[in-house]
Amino acid sequence: MTPAADGSSRRDAAGSPGPSGLRGWLSPVALIITGFTVIGLGLRLFLLSRPGYLLGVTQYDDGPYFGSALRLVHGVLPYRDFIIVQPPGITLLMSPAALLAQVTSTAWGMAAGRILTVAASAAGIVLVGLLARHRGPLAVALSCGVLAIFPGSLVAAHTVLLEPWVTLFCLIGAVAVLDRDQFTRSGRRLLWGGVAFGFAGAVEVWAIIPVVVVAVLLSREVRRAALFVAGVAIGFCVPVIPFAAAAPRRFYNSFFAAQVFRVVPTRTPVQKRLRLMSGIGQLLHLGATGTLIAALIIVIFVVAAFIAAWRISGRPLTGLDWFAVATCTLVVVAFLWYAQFFLHFPAFLAPFLGLSIGLAAGRLAGALQTGGIVAPATQRSPGSWAQWAVVGLAACGIVILAVQQGQKDLTVTPRVTPATLRAVQRIVHPGACVLTDQASFLIAADRFYSDAPGCSQLVDAIGTDYALGHGRDASSGAARFPAVNATWQDAFRHAQYVWLSLRFNTRRIAWTPALRSYFGNHFTRVYKDGKSDALYARTSRG
Repeated sequence: MTPAADGSSRRDAAGSPGPSGLRGWLSPVALIITGFTVIGLGLRLFLLSRPGYLLGVTQYDDGPYFGSALRLVHGVLPYRDFIIVQPPGITLLMSPAALLAQVTSTAWGMAAGRILTVAASAAGIVLVGLLARHRGPLAVALSCGVLAIFPGSLVAAHTVLLEPWVTLFCLIGAVAVLDRDQFTRSGRRLLWGGVAFGFAGAVEVWAIIPVVVVAVLLSREVRRAALFVAGVAIGFCVPVIPFAAAAPRRFYNSFFAAQVFRVVPTRTPVQKRLRLMSGIGQLLHLGATGTLIAALIIVIFVVAAFIAAWRISGRPLTGLDWFAVATCTLVVVAFLWYAQFFLHFPAFLAPFLGLSIGLAAGRLAGALQTGGIVAPATQRSPGSWAQWAVVGLAACGIVILAVQQGQKDLTVTPRVTPATLRAVQRIVHPGACVLTDQASFLIAADRFYSDAPGCSQLVDAIGTDYALGHGRDASSGAARFPAVNATWQDAFRHAQYVWLSLRFNTRRIAWTPALRSYFGNHFTRVYKDGKSDALYARTSRG
């Protein structure tokens, strides 16, 4: 045994020198990580297995994200040839699935992307377990358990969304830069950890939050901090600069201006944000008051447990503790501040929330059992038995909640029925130019590509409005901007078919009287899927 930086012995969570080989894989902590990963993976695959969810239409955002990869593998560049309002990381990550679509279909390519996203989300459970494993079974059970059943994580994992991927690379970076409780002394690990965090930023800008936390915690040693920041710069710039250099102005409008200057008519209420961020409000079907109380209980528990453990053990919070708590706190603040808020946002909060809860509980258990910060798993004492009792109760509770979540998922349905996809395939010939306000329609129907001259390359209707309309969408005045009008007029002029979401197209397409008149004079409805969507065919040229 050698002393760790925090003064504790370098023993593993089982309270003995680090196991190797088969013994390591069969240790209590390893089995806990495996068990909760299986639960989390099962829930994610179960949702994806619902009728119409693997090959159908379930989201808006997956259309731009996977559609951008489909464009890229055909040599059509984001920002230069079409607009997306996120960095190109997700485009690159989905490129292998987009290549698969060239030999199968775009629907099966999307299905591959969805399966990869499920795997990325489940891998996050393993990485959280690796970060907490040396703190004992209680810390691991709570950290992994929260992430396994967190509703926001399940929602984000069912299709191609950003949060599972940005979370995955942030956790990879955290595992690299953290050596048990403190930051690694290895310059190589700091550099590569920074690269992982940087690529996470190339997927979604929320990654800047843990990057800032790590940089601040390393700031006392300039050389180590510089290595980390250099890695972040490499991880972000290498995938981003080639696309930005191809169209600097469009990149600025799409990635920066569309995000920073976005105009949102109505903000999501705070109580709804808290309900989604706490997770427990959804799992237990709590109202506004119940959710607020539950959120306060979580905060009070984490703070009280850390303070009590500090007083008992006499040891301050470690680098791992500060990383988890500070990142969790800043993410909550950012989500409360940001103008928009969606169901899948909390997936980025989930691992840091789970770590904060698990590390606080594990540290308190360790302080009560040993006077340190680690709670051994095999020490035969009343404290050890009490710890395992809590682990058992937590596991039972998580399994019950997982079953409830699975029962809830039995009733989910896709936004577009399989019958509609088959009908569109019969009506629209392959290679036709189809304009839509939701690219996932065309991907699911395998009508995404067109060989018609001049057909629009648009993949993100809302994002196009944001980028060309200085942060405004159709509902907040994007139609006032000439660039927006010109884009939509050109797209309609070359379209042979138009496939619209009946409920949402007015918020995605910057309709003007002239554009509505053109559409009404040149297109007629040829198919309607109940109240969901409708397909229109061109009746005259011009």
